[in-house]
Amino acid sequence: MNVFLPLVILIVGAVASWTIAVNKPALEAGTSKPEPPLVSVVRAEPQTVRLNVRSQGVVMPRTEIDWVAEVAGKVIRLNPDFVAGGFFEAGEELVALDPRDYDQAVAAAEASVAEAKRRLAQEEAEAEQALSEWEALGEGEPTPLARHEPQLAEARAKLKAAEAERIKARLDRSRCELHAPFAGRVLARYVGLGQYVQPGEKLARLQATDVAEVRLPVSTEQLADLDLNLGRRKGADQSGSKVRMMATVGGIEQHWEGRIVRSEAQIDDTTGLLHLVAEVPDPYGPRHAQLLLSGLFVQAEIEGRERSGVFVLPLAAVNAAQEALVVDSEHRLHIRRLKVLRTEADRVLVAEGLAAGEAVVIDGVSVPVEGMHVRLEAGDAKPEESDVSAAN
Repeated sequence: MNVFLPLVILIVGAVASWTIAVNKPALEAGTSKPEPPLVSVVRAEPQTVRLNVRSQGVVMPRTEIDWVAEVAGKVIRLNPDFVAGGFFEAGEELVALDPRDYDQAVAAAEASVAEAKRRLAQEEAEAEQALSEWEALGEGEPTPLARHEPQLAEARAKLKAAEAERIKARLDRSRCELHAPFAGRVLARYVGLGQYVQPGEKLARLQATDVAEVRLPVSTEQLADLDLNLGRRKGADQSGSKVRMMATVGGIEQHWEGRIVRSEAQIDDTTGLLHLVAEVPDPYGPRHAQLLLSGLFVQAEIEGRERSGVFVLPLAAVNAAQEALVVDSEHRLHIRRLKVLRTEADRVLVAEGLAAGEAVVIDGVSVPVEGMHVRLEAGDAKPEESDVSAAN
């Protein structure tokens, strides 16, 4: 029995080893490769794009003055519209001063003129008589004094002075009625009925309503995108680039249109920007849905030059280093350096670095590697690629 026990153990172990060897799991041929990433692309197509320039500014009247009295007097009459915010027409009487002192000055000047004319006529008569007497009694050439030439010159000078005083008196009298120098609006009024004013005293702050202006700062780089004649002089073509302005008034987005009429004389040495001046005609007229009020902050878009051969891409297509991911015909990825014209709020304008029809990645690659294989979404493949896939 002891002789057969080791033999039985050997036989059982051999059978177990054979069973394990026969039923061991088959080894996999190899590890499966991961699928290439699925990417979304847009097709690069050259376009003709207008390179508008965005800016912003504050609306100001083209003409705004401190309106002052030219003569002294008590205010005896005010126009009902001569109040802050009131509108007026050119030549409309806004203020009247007490004219009685000036009426008296006019009458006195009239009397002085009449006296001077009488004195001149008398001197002329005396000069004629003196010349006749000299011709009858005198000998030789009469002296200037004998001909009354100094007396006549004095009389004529006094007449001119009297007439000048009359003109001044009438002018002062006319200044008692103060008429609006232009059509406009009252920003502020400084006088009241019965108040006595002095020459040079401010009566009101007035602004013209014919044209509103907006100063729009632009960079020197942006000037290249604008069709501007910065050397324009008076008499040249004044039709500048169109400007579209926008502001939110009462919760409603309002729009106005104007034109660039000039640039300021120099670049701001603090900001490095040049201010262009846009004009909006008749800002308070019926042609505008909303009044273009002074002091309103507006966003502006200045019409720029057209440029052809520009690629318009979504923001997601270009990184901060101005690079894009391009997929070739073999579905391999390439990192492409671009020449970017500008980056706007919702798009990127590219001048160079792409060819027409190239696929530019906008999503699907987190860590790009040059030459890596990718898959295109079904709708992003070119027609010929779709046909080949269907045939296969």
